[in-house]
Amino acid sequence: MKISYLGHACFVLEGNKKIIIDPFLTGNPMATKKAEEIEADYILVTHGHGDHLGDAIEIAERCQSTIIAPNELAVFCGQKGAQIHAMHIGGAHDFPGMKVKLTQAWHGSALVDDEAIIFTGNPCGFLIWMDDRCIYHAGDTGLFGDMEQVIGRNHQIDLALLPIGDNFTMGPEDAVHAAEWIHADTVIPMHYNTWPLIEQNPYLFKEAVEAKTKSKCLVLKPGESIQL
Repeated sequence: MKISYLGHACFVLEGNKKIIIDPFLTGNPMATKKAEEIEADYILVTHGHGDHLGDAIEIAERCQSTIIAPNELAVFCGQKGAQIHAMHIGGAHDFPGMKVKLTQAWHGSALVDDEAIIFTGNPCGFLIWMDDRCIYHAGDTGLFGDMEQVIGRNHQIDLALLPIGDNFTMGPEDAVHAAEWIHADTVIPMHYNTWPLIEQNPYLFKEAVEAKTKSKCLVLKPGESIQL
């Protein structure tokens, strides 16, 4: 499976199917691709904030792909014309070529503009099984105990994608604790350095993860990829 980092919390998984997660490309100063360059079978969206929903609806309509998201957010996308599959926390579903389960995430979920705030239900993380690999995208979240008691204990995770930016999500110290609890083979940091408010040194995070866990930590620059 090929894993590509497109900046912020956006990743593309290419294997049996092509998946894009949290496709915030337009307006993302770190993005290395434009929305019109993206092809995807499925679009996974963790929550309704603009830096995560991003270009999901436009990509879904152009590619005839399916948006997978928590129920209220999925319904909102469906009202805008996208093909959707609504899910909720703790639920799993077998899709052609992959399986997805929603995990909790401690955060918010709303579309905010100058005129209104539209709440879009609960945020989530994703466990994704494809090509005999398990990927955990934590979404925007603070540290929570079920990373150890449920996610880490009950699943063999090949790759964990963890936010480290602080202020809106876990900072590096809490993300190291998350890595200790999840026991993933590989950890990749995300959701940092997009704006000055969430600037972090990912290489210090890498050092701490590899000093305190058995996980390998990879720092990907936007546009870089790995094979898993």
